[in-house]
Amino acid sequence: MKKQIFVFGNPDLEMDSLPIRILPELQKIFPEIEFEVLDPNEEWEIPAEITIIDTVEDISKPQMFYDLKNFRPPPRLTMHDFDAYSNLRHLQKIGKLKKITVIAIPPNFDPMRASLLPIHFEKMRGAAHAGIVGAD
Repeated sequence: MKKQIFVFGNPDLEMDSLPIRILPELQKIFPEIEFEVLDPNEEWEIPAEITIIDTVEDISKPQMFYDLKNFRPPPRLTMHDFDAYSNLRHLQKIGKLKKITVIAIPPNFDPMRASLLPIHFEKMRGAAHAGIVGAD
């Protein structure tokens, strides 16, 4: 069975569409991975362990995070502010989500550099093994 990565993003918003725009290149680079585009706020099958790729603000280069505690919650004034982070935290709290890996792509990442992501991923894996998870 192929490893699965869920791709979050909104194709209608430039700043939030990056994971979807680089998806064709990622599929070429990682043919052994099944990428599935999802709306994080819709109903979908929730695996106990999940890997997602999403646009993350306030980072300068691609990073991997292994805990939602690394993120600050966005302001929530209405249900329209209920975003991917809120939904994932909810799933953790009710015990449906046991382990998460977030492949974070900064909004200003050049899509033409998507072919360099494997280099970033290898560096991130090395940092994770050294205990430097999520460091920028």
